[in-house]
Amino acid sequence: MADTICEHAPAKVNLALHVTGRRADGYHLLDTLVVFAEAGDRIRVRRAARDGLAVTGPFAAQAPAGAENLVARARELARTIAGGRAFPVEIELEKNLPVASGIGGGSSDAAATLRALDRLWGLALPRPALAEAALPLGADLPMCLAAETLVARGIGETLTPAAGLPPLTLVLVNPGVAVATPAVFKALERRDNAPLPEPPALPGFDALAGWLAMQRNDLEAPAVAIAPAIAAALAALRGSGAVVARMSGSGATCFGLFRSRQDAARAASAIAAARPSWYVAATTTIAERAAADAGD
Repeated sequence: MADTICEHAPAKVNLALHVTGRRADGYHLLDTLVVFAEAGDRIRVRRAARDGLAVTGPFAAQAPAGAENLVARARELARTIAGGRAFPVEIELEKNLPVASGIGGGSSDAAATLRALDRLWGLALPRPALAEAALPLGADLPMCLAAETLVARGIGETLTPAAGLPPLTLVLVNPGVAVATPAVFKALERRDNAPLPEPPALPGFDALAGWLAMQRNDLEAPAVAIAPAIAAALAALRGSGAVVARMSGSGATCFGLFRSRQDAARAASAIAAARPSWYVAATTTIAERAAADAGD
């Protein structure tokens, strides 16, 4: 059995997010089309004499390094499931994504930790059971455990794979502001919006972009009202040639879809030069990276 396991914690990008209701317990009901990107954090877990958590990377200073970090909470959840099979582990979180930025960083980190510990401790847990157990850590956990293109409904726990979407090349932009998710939901004008229609079957890029242009992120307007810098990020993406530009999740990270990796790289370079304090990354969807390379 390996003594060290590494897992990618990819950025989660909500291509569309429709708020369709709210449950009696206060949780909002969502329909969202989600992809996962090569840009992301990284988790390394290894056998150790005692438990530890080290946070490194460009955004380490923004992430808690104690028990409140979702990675530490995921470790404790996995230990509860594992029982006597769980030995002490040192975890390194390489934090490459901005914190509290609408791209599932903390949830993806926790999901990667669960996947890594499942392997390191030899648990071999069925993924649906692990997703159900992880839901108390956050509504994004089931989709981040799956880490594949999908439609999520309910509070995020009802997942349907969205096979057949084309390879996507994106630029992620965060204007350097953290937006509190509860504040964004509180600022929603209505919570009973139209649901997300089924994505087109086997669309090409133009068909998918046209369909996305008719969809929404219902959290974008309230987030922009709280943090106007989000509007500047969207304008920068549109001004750099993005075919579709939208905020992801509850913000503040925005994404732009581009036709090629070259177009995305040029846009990212121009935005980063104009806004050196922003987080800017050109990336691709994870499952289709090889296809995107072949198409360039």
